[in-house]
Amino acid sequence: MSGRLASFRGPSTPTSSPAQHKPQNPPASPSRQTESTFHRKTRTLLQELRSITETWDDLVLVDGLKAARELVDTRTDLDNALKLLPDNTPRTRLVVPKLAIMDTCIEKLDAVLVKLQKQFLRMNNVIDNLEMVLVDAHKVKGWQWVKQEPLWVTWSLENFVTRIPELIKPYHRSLALHVELVEKLRSHSITFEKSREVINMWVEQSWLEDAGWEAVWEDICEAEVERWGGA
Repeated sequence: MSGRLASFRGPSTPTSSPAQHKPQNPPASPSRQTESTFHRKTRTLLQELRSITETWDDLVLVDGLKAARELVDTRTDLDNALKLLPDNTPRTRLVVPKLAIMDTCIEKLDAVLVKLQKQFLRMNNVIDNLEMVLVDAHKVKGWQWVKQEPLWVTWSLENFVTRIPELIKPYHRSLALHVELVEKLRSHSITFEKSREVINMWVEQSWLEDAGWEAVWEDICEAEVERWGGA
C-alpha cells in the first residue's frame, strides 16, 4: 500500500505534533461542520487499532504473565521438593503431576503467541483499510481536502494515514521478543535466575515503552479526533 500512498505526498511535511488540549473547542473547519463517511471511517478504524493494542496488553500482562509465573513457580517448587527427598526415594509421584502442570503452562503460552500473531495481522489489516480511506477520499474530495484540510482539529487525513504505520515496527519487534522468551521458558533446564529475567522482560514490553499505542497515539487521538471517547 505504501507505493499507492506515494502519489499523495507533496513537498510539504505534515505536522507531527497533535494539537494541545484547550478548555474551549477551536473554530470548526469546513470539514468538521458536517462529518463525512471518511471522518467516521477514520475514527472507527483508529478506535479499532486502540482496541487491538488493549487486547494485546491483556494477552501479555494477564494471560501470558499468569502462565509464565505458574510455570516458573511450579519448576521452583519441584526443584525444592526434590532436594528434600532422601536418596533412592521414588520420585515419580512427585515429578509427573508437576510436569503435567508445566506442560499445560507451556501450551497456554503457545496459545498466547498465536493470539498475539492474530492481533498483529488485524493491526496490519486496519492500517491497510485506513490507506483505502485515503485513496477513496482523494477520488471523491480531491487533493487539497486529503492533504491540507484538517480532518477535525489540525491533522489532515493524510497526516493520520501516513503516520499510523509507525505502529507496525514496535509491535512486530515485541511479537518476536515474546516468541523468543517463550522458547527460553520452554526448556526445563532453565535456571530460576534466568527465568526471573525472562519474566521481567515479558512484563516490560520494552519495544512498546516509547513507541506503542499508549505511549504515542492515545494522546494524539485524544487531541485530534472529535468524540474520541465515544460520547
